[in-house]
Amino acid sequence: MRIFPRLRFRTKLNLGMASILVVMALLLLPLIGTMSANSLVEESKKRGSALVEGLSVRAVDSMLARDFLRLKNMVDEQSTVEDVIYAFVQDKNGFVMAHTFQRGFPVDLIEANKVDTDESLHIQLLADGSRRIYDFAAPVLVSDGRLGTVRIGLSQARIQLAVQRQITIMAGLFAAALFLATSLGTVFARRVTARLGRLRAHAEEMLTGNLDTISGPSWGIHCWEKQQCGTTQCPAYGETRRRCWYIAGTMCPDCNNEGNFQCRLQSCRLCAVYRENAGDEIQDLAETFDVMALSLKSHIDELRGAERNLRDQQRLTRTILDVTPDRVSLIDSTMRYRGCNKSFAESVGLSLAEVDGKTDFDLFPEAEAEERHMAARDILQSGRRLDTQVMVETAGGERWYHVVCIPVLSEDGRIGGLLRTDRDITDIKRYENQLIQAQKMESLGLLAGGVAHEINTPLGIILGYAQLLQEDVPADSQIHQDLAIIEKQTQVCKKIVADLLGFSRQTQSAKREMCFNNSVMEAVSLVRHTLELDKVAIVTQLDDRYPIIYGDPEKLKQVWINLLTNARDAMGGQPGTILIRTRLDTPGGIVSLWVADNGSGIAEDALKKIFDPFYSTKAVDKGTGLGLSVSFGIIEDHGGEIHAVSPIPEEFGFPVEAKGGLDGGGTVFEVNLPLDHQVHEPGEPEKE
Repeated sequence: MRIFPRLRFRTKLNLGMASILVVMALLLLPLIGTMSANSLVEESKKRGSALVEGLSVRAVDSMLARDFLRLKNMVDEQSTVEDVIYAFVQDKNGFVMAHTFQRGFPVDLIEANKVDTDESLHIQLLADGSRRIYDFAAPVLVSDGRLGTVRIGLSQARIQLAVQRQITIMAGLFAAALFLATSLGTVFARRVTARLGRLRAHAEEMLTGNLDTISGPSWGIHCWEKQQCGTTQCPAYGETRRRCWYIAGTMCPDCNNEGNFQCRLQSCRLCAVYRENAGDEIQDLAETFDVMALSLKSHIDELRGAERNLRDQQRLTRTILDVTPDRVSLIDSTMRYRGCNKSFAESVGLSLAEVDGKTDFDLFPEAEAEERHMAARDILQSGRRLDTQVMVETAGGERWYHVVCIPVLSEDGRIGGLLRTDRDITDIKRYENQLIQAQKMESLGLLAGGVAHEINTPLGIILGYAQLLQEDVPADSQIHQDLAIIEKQTQVCKKIVADLLGFSRQTQSAKREMCFNNSVMEAVSLVRHTLELDKVAIVTQLDDRYPIIYGDPEKLKQVWINLLTNARDAMGGQPGTILIRTRLDTPGGIVSLWVADNGSGIAEDALKKIFDPFYSTKAVDKGTGLGLSVSFGIIEDHGGEIHAVSPIPEEFGFPVEAKGGLDGGGTVFEVNLPLDHQVHEPGEPEKE
């Protein structure tokens, strides 16, 4: 029974109209036939009644005069009338006076239809074999009584024949009307289905993604042309693909722009533009398709723009997450990973896609996985944020992480997962420990400064008396040698006390404008002879622009001497070379000094500690570990910075002709000092 749905719409229209006409014919023809038959019967009865009544009136004179011939002629005249089968006249006693029968009068007919004296007419349907006859009986009356009866018989078959002929004519008319209606319906259906076909083609174009096609009519006058409003800011101005009543926010004063589309359309029905351009339902449907296509195109463009923005945001978010060194991961309520950044994936040795769906026990050692799992479960149950520091044992040693784990809420407010961030704070922990150690050393420095002041006086007395006693004894005596040892060790103690005073920052700075290169050369001239005795050469590459800085010449000279002395000690008693280089960076506002040696170098783990107080790579009796610490404090007091690199980078350009050294890669110390300074008024204390 799927034949009818598969028929074309044009065929369905034709079948529908033909079916309606056939049903109407089947319903109306019997009704009309019956009504026509009844009408003809009634008409025949009226005609028969007129004939019998006319004959009864005319027969009065003949019956009174007993003129049978005349009466016979009047009866014979009735037989010439169409549909009249017989006619006869009876007297008051029932005897037949005249009739039209050729083969004898049927006696049974006398009693078949009787009419009373008080009746003007009596009609009786008689059956004569296969025939049906309407018998009309009318009394022949005079003033003094009834003379007799006149009877006429009309054939029902001829009436039925007239009815059938009329029904046949009506059936033919219905057939002609059916043919004409079907033909006209075919033309109408073709025109309707052609428009529907264009709509279907338009819909198929839309399905393929072509939203620029137009299915509605392109004719018609536009509102801005009809109204000649000149309102260019109106959204309907210049619009050729949509009717103005489909556009929201029009600025026409005759339009109702408030309410929904139906309310606005109701106000447009009186508009001349609407009356001229509006069409039937198919045109409205086509125009609606065009509006829908434009709306879809606009929405698709907006969605594509939103998709591009979302894609850009995702790319930006992914870039941010992948660039950050923090390990970011997302866990759902089933304790499975649903996302992470590149740093997290690299830490577990998997790709981003491989992490998805894994659990802590799939990614981490059992102890660490158990700890992470329990922490995540507690947060899922309590909803409280986790902010803590954890220590993890790795192949490279202990690593400290700052862990922040927060619950992720769904739209209904329930916890749908966890966002965890692990930040490596190992260096911060080390700096924190160094800060604690520095605070301890600062306290120790304050204590050492106080002790140093107290020790300086007895050391000076011991040194003075040792020198005086040496003058009183022979130079080659044992006592003179012992006093020389006392003097030397006292000098060592005085240097230790001086370093302690410098470390504790107990001395006052005397900053002034000074030539940076002169300060460096003064330090070089002081130690050059001593270094040459140890077979250490000094090579200088100074900036010839003679940069001027604001600083304490004596303290800076102490820094340069410390660096040069340490460079000499790095040679280990072997011949070597020390390179001193300065450079002025005017745009950067700094002046730089490099002190490089080709000595034994400094180990990587020691580079991080060389500026710590009392830390030294030398033997116990060779250094106090305060030189670089004091130098660091002096440079910091001048607003600069100092750091070391070992081995020397190739791009540094250490002289090729440099000889000696222990071939350990060497070390280069870099000092950067600012050029700008703040001028103090006389008597104003400097800001430390």
